[in-house]
Amino acid sequence: MQENETEKTLPAEETAPAEEAKTPEETAPAEETKTPEEPQSAAETAEGDAEPSEDAEEGEEGEEGENTEKPPFSPKAMFNDVMEILETVLTSVFVILFIFSYLARPVTVEGSSMNPTLTNGDRLAMLRLCYTPKKGDIVVVNDDEGGLIFGADGTPVSSGYSLNECIIKRVIAVAGEEIDIDTAEGRVYIDGQLQDEPYINEATLTNDGAFSYPITIPEGYVFVMGDNRNHSTDSRSPAVGLVPVEKVLGTTYFRYSPGSQLGFVK
Repeated sequence: MQENETEKTLPAEETAPAEEAKTPEETAPAEETKTPEEPQSAAETAEGDAEPSEDAEEGEEGEEGENTEKPPFSPKAMFNDVMEILETVLTSVFVILFIFSYLARPVTVEGSSMNPTLTNGDRLAMLRLCYTPKKGDIVVVNDDEGGLIFGADGTPVSSGYSLNECIIKRVIAVAGEEIDIDTAEGRVYIDGQLQDEPYINEATLTNDGAFSYPITIPEGYVFVMGDNRNHSTDSRSPAVGLVPVEKVLGTTYFRYSPGSQLGFVK
């Protein structure tokens, strides 16, 4: 029995070397030739090749910038630039002059004839463009000629007196309206209607002798008075009288100084 066991074991020992020839250990060196280290080195090589290309592009751009030539001097181009600047300046000056001449001409109040509405030193903006005097408006009048009163035939004539200055007053009556001033009662009537005048400083108690009331305002004229009725030289005086519409420079509508009273005036 022992001999038979020995014989059976012998074939196993003989076949062992054949199995060892096919073990994975012998094929391992072939797999090592395909390790991931080779792609990494290739990537590094690519990066190394890319860096010099960027430097080369920068160098080319620098050379192009250095080789760029400035355009030659052109008198015509310079003339066009100067004309554009001049046009802009002139347009700006024109707009400013237009605004301050017709839309917001500055006016300074002198005196107390318009108290309490306006006081001495107030600075106002005056509208002049396309303005037609209306009853109740505060206007600037150029009284550089003799005041106009009624002559013997009922037409306006010069009184021979003038203030020779610009004055600021309120329009009380316009062409076609009849004005009557009752100095005994201190009341003013327009076309027979008693006027509500919340803007006056006190009742109208003075008459400077220009007219005998009532009178009708002729076409093309207005009748003006100051809000400080008893301390104002206005249409009741021969120095002012009836005011021609063309002598009305404009209406004041906004007070910009002093700042404490900033706002529209009426």
